[in-house]
Amino acid sequence: MDMKGSGSSLDSIISSFNTRITELQELVIGRNMYPASSITDLSAVDASLKAMELQVQAIKDRLREEIEAIPKAKKLIDASLRQQKKLQSICSHVPSNLLDRLAASNPGSSRRLMSETPKQCTNFDNEKLEEEPAAPPPPPPKEKKGRAPPPLWFITVDELDSLSSYMRGRLTLEKVNAAISDMAMYAEANAHLIAAPKKKLAENIWEKALELRDIAMTEGVKGKYFFLETDIKGPSLKLDNTGKAILTVLRHLGRISEIRIGHHRVIILSKPQ
Repeated sequence: MDMKGSGSSLDSIISSFNTRITELQELVIGRNMYPASSITDLSAVDASLKAMELQVQAIKDRLREEIEAIPKAKKLIDASLRQQKKLQSICSHVPSNLLDRLAASNPGSSRRLMSETPKQCTNFDNEKLEEEPAAPPPPPPKEKKGRAPPPLWFITVDELDSLSSYMRGRLTLEKVNAAISDMAMYAEANAHLIAAPKKKLAENIWEKALELRDIAMTEGVKGKYFFLETDIKGPSLKLDNTGKAILTVLRHLGRISEIRIGHHRVIILSKPQ
């Protein structure tokens, strides 16, 4: 019995020892599967998650600002559309000849105005937009005396209809207003000649400038825009039957007056009464 008991105890010890070895092997396998360096990897993952959370929060803040800016952008779009309608209404009453002259004198600006598209309007301060008064516009640049463009006193449909059918003939509103644009162009060219210094003019042009200066100082012409009958060379106003009829109509409507100085027939631009 003593031998059997001793053998049983030894088997129990060996079994416990084997069990302990198996546990230690499992611990070694587990340590190899999850080394100590994994702690650093987990820290990097945590830092990345925090950075992503900050980015998500920034995106949410940006979206909230965009949503708050939508009503302000709608107000600005409505105001722009109203202004566009006003400009279109004004443009529809301007003679096509004048538009061609403006495009020819500044083609770059015309292309930019036609090609520009509205930019996105965000991050407006609502209080500044609705409560603060608009800043006063900058003062217009001062122009040299004699260089200001002559005014364009176009006629209206009512004025044209008020004429007798004999005087009106086949004239249209567009033809008459295009002629007014031409007359303003003649007067502006003469104003440039009068104000130009001698060193900038050729000899034959200088003689004409002196003659125009004498006419400009004449009583009845002084301080007014004028051109000579010899200046009438188109493109819309010419010295043909139609051009003479247009001059008659404009003289009747008070847009021009005429005076003879020397051998020149001087046509003065007049403000309608």
